[in-house]
Amino acid sequence: MNILFYGTASYDKDSFQKELADYPEIKIDFTESNLTPMTAALARGYDAVCAFVNADCGAMTLEILAGFGVKLLLMRCAGFDAVNVAVAQDLGMRVTRVPAYSPEAIAEHAMGLALAANRRICKGYIRVRENDFSLDGLVGNTLHGKTAGIIGTGRIGAALCRICKGFGMKVLGSDLYPNQALLDEGVVDEYVDYDELYRRSDLISLHAFLNEESRHMINDDSIAKMKNGVILVNTGRGGLVDTQALIRGILSGKIGAAGIDVYDEEGPNVYQNRAGQVIDSVTARLCSFPNVVMTSHQAFFTHEALAEIARVTLDNAQAFAHGTDFVDRSVVC
Repeated sequence: MNILFYGTASYDKDSFQKELADYPEIKIDFTESNLTPMTAALARGYDAVCAFVNADCGAMTLEILAGFGVKLLLMRCAGFDAVNVAVAQDLGMRVTRVPAYSPEAIAEHAMGLALAANRRICKGYIRVRENDFSLDGLVGNTLHGKTAGIIGTGRIGAALCRICKGFGMKVLGSDLYPNQALLDEGVVDEYVDYDELYRRSDLISLHAFLNEESRHMINDDSIAKMKNGVILVNTGRGGLVDTQALIRGILSGKIGAAGIDVYDEEGPNVYQNRAGQVIDSVTARLCSFPNVVMTSHQAFFTHEALAEIARVTLDNAQAFAHGTDFVDRSVVC
């Protein structure tokens, strides 16, 4: 089984090479080039390709891959927004993903963003480095006794609910499919609709799926329903938030702090070093606010998560080669 890994960084190589000893039938080649229609031809002679969340797996890319006999696309991420699933099905191409590599890692990062933005930790750190020990402009809010609203209570959302409970917060959940077990365990105090969650929450964290219904669910109207000074965190999908509405909410004071790991316009920037370029970017605007903390799609990024991504991806490759079942819930098509 020969696999070409696209868009690989040093940590991808390290994590997969550590696991390869348990998969003697699999041979991997790595390329730093991302998967696009322009680079799909590199897959000539390979049985499968592996790509990440920032790849372009649209119709043209998939047709080129299929033309070279590639039958398997392994997405080493949970999301498959970048894949034209309908075209993959028509081409007879199997697509897999890694459905839940580290819910706790993402939930922990979400809380880290909330704390850093709310308590102005980054700004305080910069001041101390410059021997400025003043506290003006650094005041935040105590989370204990406040209400957390978690939109999407799957594995990641559930993990954050438990963290919020540990902080002594009341937890509201909002989900199309409420999890009764979380209510029974006392992890979620109550399930409510979106409007009720917006109205009552002091901290709102997004963990919903991105689809046509949820795109820009955080917009001018929904922000207007929130408490003044609410803390908003997005480690889910960038498209859940209308960025310009977010900026307006921050400027008005409606949003008191924001922690952002993903945003709608991030496409060209994901995992790219653009430090030497002059770019017109919403990140510059957002990062100019003292109550905003941004990271670069890194909520998942722990040693444990990378190891799990490698194992599930290689298990799926081996299953495809042997004609056995893929890892549970990893099959896209």
